[in-house]
Amino acid sequence: MSKTEGLSAIVLAGGQSSRMGQDKALIPLQGIPLLRRVCEVAFNCAKEVYVVTPWPDRYQEILPDACRLIEEVPLPGERSPHGPLVGFAQGLAQIETDWVLLLACDLPQLQVKVLQDWATELDKTEENTIALLPRQSKGWEPLCGFYRRQCLPLLTQFINQGGRSFQSWLAQYPVQQLAINDTQFLLNCNTPADLEGLFSYQENG
Repeated sequence: MSKTEGLSAIVLAGGQSSRMGQDKALIPLQGIPLLRRVCEVAFNCAKEVYVVTPWPDRYQEILPDACRLIEEVPLPGERSPHGPLVGFAQGLAQIETDWVLLLACDLPQLQVKVLQDWATELDKTEENTIALLPRQSKGWEPLCGFYRRQCLPLLTQFINQGGRSFQSWLAQYPVQQLAINDTQFLLNCNTPADLEGLFSYQENG
């Protein structure tokens, strides 16, 4: 399947990696940094891929040449990390396509075919739907799915009112659920134990 027209991708690489003890984006899997792996998957689905990060110089050399870096900046009056919702909003402001595929940088089990199959739903989506996302028991999986560019004013308003939670924002608007057969697809590498479990899964899979 080819790349979806009218679709860009944003990869968020702004986390502190405090539970991992090292920068998750730089962890090599089969010799390839995790952030680069996610970007390469994204390029199979979208015509443009943007990496949003407070540290563009840190990742410049490991990214595919066609990736575009967007520097994430603190909000006025804020010093502490503001979370992925704000990073997404800053990236979305640079997007011109109707849809954006949003991905976290720590999704080692992403599969191109699953994302491409999901993307076929975009043209069938009702106009008032702001996002298409997989869902698990804890709620939506906001960092592995699709958003309309037109949701930016709603997102900006929520952030300006102090909102920082994807779940709280998404609860206010129509979201279409995407089917997921293997929950390993959504595995996040947040801790050394997650990473060890991933290697075991790959060895035994």
